[in-house]
Amino acid sequence: MKRRITYITASDAPFDPPKQAILSKESLSIRNLDAAKEERFTFGSAELPAGLSQLLETTHEFHIRWATERYYDTVAPFLSRVSPGLHVYYTSLDGDKVEDDSQLCPLLKDLFGQDIKCWSLQESFTQPPILSTRFSSAASLQYHTTLPSIRHFTEKIQHQICSSKDTACIDSISELISADSVDIDYDAISHTLVISAFWSQPPPGESGWADLITKSANSASQKIEIGLLTSEKAVDAEDLTLGGYLAVVGENKELKPTLFSFPSRHHPLPDDATYTTKFETPTGLHPTLKISLSPSAVVRPSAPEDAMCALHTYLTLPSFIFADKYQLSTTDELFLNSHNLVALRAISGETDLEAPDWVLPQWGSNLLLELAHPTDTSHSWDVTIPLHLRYLKPSQSGFQSAPLSWPVVFWACTAEDGTKMGINPFDRVNLGYEGLFGPKTMFFQLHPGHYNNSDSRRERRLVEEISVPVLQTAEGDMLVRGKTARQLELGTLIAIVLGFVWVLWKLGSVVKSSAFDSAGPRDAPKKKRT
Repeated sequence: MKRRITYITASDAPFDPPKQAILSKESLSIRNLDAAKEERFTFGSAELPAGLSQLLETTHEFHIRWATERYYDTVAPFLSRVSPGLHVYYTSLDGDKVEDDSQLCPLLKDLFGQDIKCWSLQESFTQPPILSTRFSSAASLQYHTTLPSIRHFTEKIQHQICSSKDTACIDSISELISADSVDIDYDAISHTLVISAFWSQPPPGESGWADLITKSANSASQKIEIGLLTSEKAVDAEDLTLGGYLAVVGENKELKPTLFSFPSRHHPLPDDATYTTKFETPTGLHPTLKISLSPSAVVRPSAPEDAMCALHTYLTLPSFIFADKYQLSTTDELFLNSHNLVALRAISGETDLEAPDWVLPQWGSNLLLELAHPTDTSHSWDVTIPLHLRYLKPSQSGFQSAPLSWPVVFWACTAEDGTKMGINPFDRVNLGYEGLFGPKTMFFQLHPGHYNNSDSRRERRLVEEISVPVLQTAEGDMLVRGKTARQLELGTLIAIVLGFVWVLWKLGSVVKSSAFDSAGPRDAPKKKRT
């Protein structure tokens, strides 16, 4: 197992290495360090459980992205965002050929809980549109579900990886519960599985990180790399620059100073470049999602002057709410201007306009919209997106809760032709939307939350919920199941058939009446002459 821990301190934060980072022969002691933190574990195929290793043998791409519903800050180089919840991206060895794999959905349920609505690749996963299958690293299938907590996954990993006596391993894995995001990536070339977790700040109630990082004496192959870094001003607009200290626990006797730069897909925006999301009221069955952008959010980012930049939002919609692709793909400028939209750039997943939610096997849909932005950047800016609710199952209360994760909002800018994005040691791909752009696109992520109050951001849950009225049932009445459901279906079919027969009968009556009226004068008897 290989372990890499990176601490990112603010440029103005006090940091005294001899007192806050004490390196010994076999350990590193971190004391009261105010920083963001990323921890990455790399496992070889021989270190993985048998079931997981067997699945990965038939896998070309396998990526999991989980993000908390809580607000959190991002820092360079960990700047990318996904909508809250669990995202799964998968490609088999057969590439674009979609075949049922009975192992993946049971694996997801085993890792993240049995409540996950996943049946098979063919039924539950969707195929995202990819700009270029030749140059894009995006997976061919994707899945999403709401997942407020990652506790089940943490306990599962502890049981699979750590022995009952290895308290250091158990304590390290238990920290995943408080992480802001967790990634799982499988590399089919090196046959390694990487688990990464990110914390934007120290644990609640603590003024800083207090970690004791120790190399296990029982594992000669274990390697622990440490980085104590801060963001520096980069020379080139496409680059990020980090400076600080590096060390390998058990190999280095002291921290080594470092300063390095690398091209990056994701770049920072000012702290006040924010957005908020909510549904306009009343919602009804055709809710309108409003995205409010702060004045700084609509200012063109600090990309190269010759770069082409456009403002976008990427929505991850569950099955019970959908966007009408025919409505949003219109070229009617009056409609687009009324919502401050430019165009629908991509849509995938379940887009059936009539089906109720309970008959849809797929998880939902994604859409990428280009947003208009004002020339006057002194005021906030609102964008509205018309959506539609599906009919939901009846409930005893007469209402169903419909949660929707906040979308991500970002600027996408072109980079110079010679930029090589692949050399970033902190690169994060397979986010769902970057495959819809060219391979050298730079992304500037907006921050979710209120731009005029940083404290209110942290209290905000990045999920909007709609209370949807549905048919109310009595206690114990299983209206949508069994005999009653069959009776409803039969009754509906009979009503449709009777209505169709009635229409045919009326049409036949009109045809006969018209034929008689037109034939009458011609068939009338003629009078004889006398």
